[in-house]
Amino acid sequence: MRPSGLPWILPAFVFVVGILYYCIGETGYLSTLDWDGTSPTPTSVGLQNYQDILVDPIFWQAIWHTVVFFLVTFTAQTAIGFVFAALLHSKVKLATVYKVIVFTPVVIAPATMAPVFRQMFAADGQLNWFLDHVGLGFLSQPWLAQSSTAMPVIMFITVWNFTGLTFVLYYAAMGQIDPEVLEAARTDGASNLRTLVSIVWPGVRSTTVALAMLSVIGALKTFDIPYLVTIGGPNYATEFLGTYIYRISIPSAHVGYGAALSIMLLVLALLGAIAVAARSNRKDGESGV
Repeated sequence: MRPSGLPWILPAFVFVVGILYYCIGETGYLSTLDWDGTSPTPTSVGLQNYQDILVDPIFWQAIWHTVVFFLVTFTAQTAIGFVFAALLHSKVKLATVYKVIVFTPVVIAPATMAPVFRQMFAADGQLNWFLDHVGLGFLSQPWLAQSSTAMPVIMFITVWNFTGLTFVLYYAAMGQIDPEVLEAARTDGASNLRTLVSIVWPGVRSTTVALAMLSVIGALKTFDIPYLVTIGGPNYATEFLGTYIYRISIPSAHVGYGAALSIMLLVLALLGAIAVAARSNRKDGESGV
């Protein structure tokens, strides 16, 4: 008699259901309280925290930042990662060295790189020093201290940090494309650009969809880089849901409101992933895939 598969999946089942979903349920319960995290007598407020969220200007500002952040970083990472992967699939000398260089930022901890970028983009930092010494001193400015430039800096750091992951996934996906198809395209006289656009790009579409889903969820969960570099400032210019939840829950001790924001974050992440997947399935249906 073959053994039941239950003993094999039980540890993972217990971990997921017993810890993950319990934590989600507990967070949902906390979101109905007015609690500072330490008081033994929290006050139940029902759905009041959610009603407050809907009229919270900082919440909507964080949502807007998330949308812009996703569109810019996903587009940049996709374009750069795809181009790097295509180049390194061609006959390039020292390709292994280039792969390591492109991927290295992914493994650098944000806590390690944040002080470097804070110094680089400071008013007296290396970027302004460089601009001054190449005759572009008129471009020098306090990059992290003004609302107009703080968010672009955060986007730049994020693209630098995570493009290596996009590159690796595209590189692996391109390796799965049938070489005979590429050879046939070249035999028919297709240029390298035409081959990339008509064969390689459609061939890695599933990878692009997966990266889009990860980027949506990642944008909603963004915390470490904006918090470590700008602490959500200046004037909430780099505030995201993650940084807002932390500031509300820990320094401000509004745990109930922070829990409600966390539930909203979970719902938005799920809706975003479902929307990307549904759009992908609809395109597959239209193309007959």
